[in-house]
Amino acid sequence: MRKIKKYIALVVAGVLACTFVACGAVKEGAIDDQAATRGIHEGEGEIYIDDEAIALAGSAASSQAALDACTAVFNLMNQQRAAQGLAALVWSDALTDAAQVRANEITTSFSHTRPDGSAFWTVNSNVQYGENLAKLYQSADSVYAAWMNSPTHAANIMDSGYKTVGIAICQTGDGSWYWAQEFGY
Repeated sequence: MRKIKKYIALVVAGVLACTFVACGAVKEGAIDDQAATRGIHEGEGEIYIDDEAIALAGSAASSQAALDACTAVFNLMNQQRAAQGLAALVWSDALTDAAQVRANEITTSFSHTRPDGSAFWTVNSNVQYGENLAKLYQSADSVYAAWMNSPTHAANIMDSGYKTVGIAICQTGDGSWYWAQEFGY
């Protein structure tokens, strides 16, 4: 767990003006209605790695509240998966990098399509196959409950094919939390 927390400390921070504060009240209606998945053959033969965005994602410090929230969601997912007889997801540094890029991007364009019009998985096509996004949930419990109450988001979390995950948070200057959860095989 220490390795995860140390690594998250390097990448959970936002690019440019993203800063973190302590968890606060839950705001309803902030989750999108669909999770994203990459088709098994989508992008086959093409490799995308947005090195510039990934490098920027790890350039700032993070708060303990953000680190704790990401770790708590990770633990909640694995508890639920275990209760359903599924293998635990393994924390992925590469997916965490991609999640941080996506968390930063959705502060300006809340969509599974990146601001430049490309697919979510083009941050790092070597590892990204599923994505859950959320905004305005300011605690692990609230965002996890929202994802599990959404059939498409819950399907990503409970997909037995997924073996790895990365989670990141970006908080904007107005205090809004933006979450990205990336899944891989």
